[in-house]
Amino acid sequence: MSDHPASCPREPDAVTPEGVAAVDHAITSRRSMRRFLPTPVTRAEIEAILQVASRAPSGTNTQPWQVHVLTGASRQALVDKVLAAAMDSDASRRYTEQYDYYPAQWVSPFIDRRRKVGWDLYGLLGIAKGDKLAMQMQQARNFMFFDAPVGLIFTINRIMGRGSLLDYGMFLQSIMVAARARGLDTCPQAAWNHFHAVILPHLGLDPEQHMMVCGMALGHADPSAVENTLLTEREPIASFARFLD
Repeated sequence: MSDHPASCPREPDAVTPEGVAAVDHAITSRRSMRRFLPTPVTRAEIEAILQVASRAPSGTNTQPWQVHVLTGASRQALVDKVLAAAMDSDASRRYTEQYDYYPAQWVSPFIDRRRKVGWDLYGLLGIAKGDKLAMQMQQARNFMFFDAPVGLIFTINRIMGRGSLLDYGMFLQSIMVAARARGLDTCPQAAWNHFHAVILPHLGLDPEQHMMVCGMALGHADPSAVENTLLTEREPIASFARFLD
């Protein structure tokens, strides 16, 4: 997957404890924030983040990512359109995802982790089991970018293969880590995919040629918001790694 030609070796960069600590902190402090302050993010900051993230690896350097940065009126117009679609009583039939993000049939341990994070979030927000209206309203906050001033929509050319989604994941992670390094927060959002039929025309894209990948909120997280205190659990190394000597 390397995009560095073998004929162009480079000297290894010097590793310092400060550098290691900075990278580790940017990765481990990244969390999906669900309420943002209205504090603006400058175009220069966004461009710096995207420039860093563009160094993410991709198969034979195909760089399949396309980023649509929405702020101000363009962001609000998309929010209004998708919220209206989401509140449509027939939305579940009229709007469908373009690709299967989640499995068709859930099994342990994946369903257990999914349920736990959901109820942990609802518990913080005081949403009781069975309160479908409150759950629907919280879900709808996805389509407000959780109040973040910057909304990112990611698309890919349909000609690309499934392996390009692997590349895309590394690009998305690079954006989130670069944002953390600058004191900003994010929330990657698969929820937007459900409304690609609304989003792609808003972006002026041909649905025959382009496919939604996901959305992302970018901004300054609200430190007073209880939902932003959610810290999801991670499995210990022994549960997902095998060391073969």
